[in-house]
Amino acid sequence: MRRPISPTLHGVLDYTTSAAVAVAPPLFGMPRAATRLFETLAAGYTGLSAVTDYPMSARRLVPFKAHGAAELAIAAALPAMPWVLGFAEHRAARNLCFGLTALTLVVAALTDWSAER
Repeated sequence: MRRPISPTLHGVLDYTTSAAVAVAPPLFGMPRAATRLFETLAAGYTGLSAVTDYPMSARRLVPFKAHGAAELAIAAALPAMPWVLGFAEHRAARNLCFGLTALTLVVAALTDWSAER
């Protein structure tokens, strides 16, 4: 079965997610630790996207499947970050970690990792 998210659409989702993650902390008054985490994530997602071997990149250095593996590694760590970084009591920041984890897993499951780019 062909999966519905193409490499191009995956790239659009990556950059859109980066933008949303970058603007969330000031919109929701997040604590400093959460703000740093989300700024780092936004920069990291954008940087990885810019060098991934897919149509939305500036330079194709990272294989698309390696990009997916990096995203899954981040998703594995995200649910613990509110407690590790001490902002678990901030509902919006905590839930953004959970939401990003869920989004990453769903997008990974629906991405056609073998599609021609």
